[in-house]
Amino acid sequence: MAPKASDDTMTGGDATGGEAEDLRVGRRKAVRYVVPVTVIGVAAATIGLVPALADSGDPDLPKITAQQLLDKIAASDVQQLSGTVKITTDLGLPDLGGLESGLLSGAAKGDDGSAADPSAKLTELASGTHTLRVAADGPDRQKLSLLENAAEYSVIHNGKNVWGYDSGSNEVYHSTVDESTGKKAESPVPATPKDLTEDALKAVDDTTSVTVDGTVQVAGRDAYKLLVKPKQSGSTVGAISVAVDAKTGLPLKFTLTPASGGAAVVDAGFTQVTFAKPAASTFDFTAPKGAKVTEGDEAGKGEESGRGDKGGRRPAPGHGGSDGFAGAFGGQGGPEGLNVIGEGWTSVAVFGAGGEGAPSGAEAGGDLGGFLGSLGDKVSGKFGSGTVFSTRLINALMTDDGKVYVGAVTKDALVKAADAGK
Repeated sequence: MAPKASDDTMTGGDATGGEAEDLRVGRRKAVRYVVPVTVIGVAAATIGLVPALADSGDPDLPKITAQQLLDKIAASDVQQLSGTVKITTDLGLPDLGGLESGLLSGAAKGDDGSAADPSAKLTELASGTHTLRVAADGPDRQKLSLLENAAEYSVIHNGKNVWGYDSGSNEVYHSTVDESTGKKAESPVPATPKDLTEDALKAVDDTTSVTVDGTVQVAGRDAYKLLVKPKQSGSTVGAISVAVDAKTGLPLKFTLTPASGGAAVVDAGFTQVTFAKPAASTFDFTAPKGAKVTEGDEAGKGEESGRGDKGGRRPAPGHGGSDGFAGAFGGQGGPEGLNVIGEGWTSVAVFGAGGEGAPSGAEAGGDLGGFLGSLGDKVSGKFGSGTVFSTRLINALMTDDGKVYVGAVTKDALVKAADAGK
């Protein structure tokens, strides 16, 4: 029989001081924010991705506490692996006949406009279902390939070089990383269960319930299920479930379900994985003949453009000003005047939008204004009036006087935060 859900709910109120400190990820005031043009841009910038995998089996594993499982994840040091990841994202965006994919990519595309820029291409994972092939051999060699219809996109990190190659357009993007830091080149968006789990666990504090929810098999591997739930009302996050490999501690599957119910918003998991050393040739890359090659900035020089380090990941959803899933956006740099209202999973980010509110009617250009207006709901309160653009996870209120309130909270919570901000 699989172990029952752990009786220990790891929260600041129930755990001892030491346990609470282990679970608490220090809150850092968020200062990097991305101002989206539309709610699609908001969703793209805040949420990485998702996938859906059928669970199979209920392995009999030794009982483990939530704290022990968190420690196991933290101690995991898998250096070599290769496998296939299936990702499905369902934000509840309107059906735009495929236009949303172009908007998602365009919202993140760099100034150079390269179709092979990872920060642009991988943002497509924020919509639909995708299959990825991943491989790693230590901190200096990683490869991620996005398999598409009759095409393939790959990001290869080998030593100081990072290559992005889009076979569909035959374009290559090249940048370098600073090897002296000893850090690996990360994906611009969280693209694996491990990436997603690391971001989510930054939200664990005294507003969070963390338990063990039995066992499961993923990609033929026995795993424990970690269950993370907000204790606060008003959050759009219902629960986060992570399947943790019982042997290595590596997250094998990540599922985020919304408080509103229904299908997962994010569901990412391995369908196949092996921990053998990949062949060295896996990480070799030479630009194909005739390919357009775009040279990116060296690591650390991208901050001036507001895009962050070339080797780093774009800001993930913030948690009370940190980089988890509970708030709007997290990071280390951004526009002046940024503020965070509230705490924990119901924190809301507030920033200016250049003094202009949500475009509507003639102001936005006739039919375009009507289209944008149809994507949102008009609201009013002590703050004045504005428009709420919604997804199943991230909601954004753009007021008529040019402020933007963003968070993984309900529409009512956004209005309440805007009223409190007056």
